[in-house]
Amino acid sequence: MSSEVMKIIEQAEREGRKKLLEHEVYTISKHFGLPVPKFGLAHDEDEAVRIAKDIGYPVVLKIVSPDIVHKSDVGGVVLDVKSDMGVREAFRKIMNNVKNSAPNARVVGILVQEMVPYGLEVIVGGLRDAVFGPVIMFGLGGVFVEVLKDVSFRIAPLYPEDIDEMIREIKAYRVLEGYRGEPPRDIDSIKDIIYKVSKLMLEVEKIRELDLNPIMLYRKGEGAKIADARMVIG
Repeated sequence: MSSEVMKIIEQAEREGRKKLLEHEVYTISKHFGLPVPKFGLAHDEDEAVRIAKDIGYPVVLKIVSPDIVHKSDVGGVVLDVKSDMGVREAFRKIMNNVKNSAPNARVVGILVQEMVPYGLEVIVGGLRDAVFGPVIMFGLGGVFVEVLKDVSFRIAPLYPEDIDEMIREIKAYRVLEGYRGEPPRDIDSIKDIIYKVSKLMLEVEKIRELDLNPIMLYRKGEGAKIADARMVIG
């Protein structure tokens, strides 16, 4: 485990936090080669504009607070921001919304991240089971995971044949191959993400849960990008 990853986890432990903040999750994920969006943590409007310019428009702004679980419920997210002025307005809007909706919440800053293009939503997760150790999960996102529970599981470490079986096992596998005019998706990219999540869960023993959802999966040869992520330590 790198010193950067260890530093993030130790900081959260000192603060008594089980859930890592989104920029912390992205930093750890990036260390393991996972395709996170470009991002930066801003503490004021000027810094938010600088980060947005470095990333390139459009961007997303999200509140970062250990006391806010569902950012959208408190007006803590603004999507598809396309200009410097838009960033300033979004920054002020989020801060005002949070002040009104969650006045006692501790605000660390505002995450400015790349607006990830839409793709087929998939989910990859990890859970540390008391008996089996790290268990890795894969499925299609959206209605497939929420309603149909169309997911597959394997115990880490995972080898290429395990990952192949895991992906083919879900009922909606034909969607990944291309179905009724939909293009084939970049299955190799999702295999790589599953492998790296397995590696992360094995190496960083203090992570209890990891949830990459949604991951936007693009056409064959175009890769994938994580749009949101959650991590729990303990």
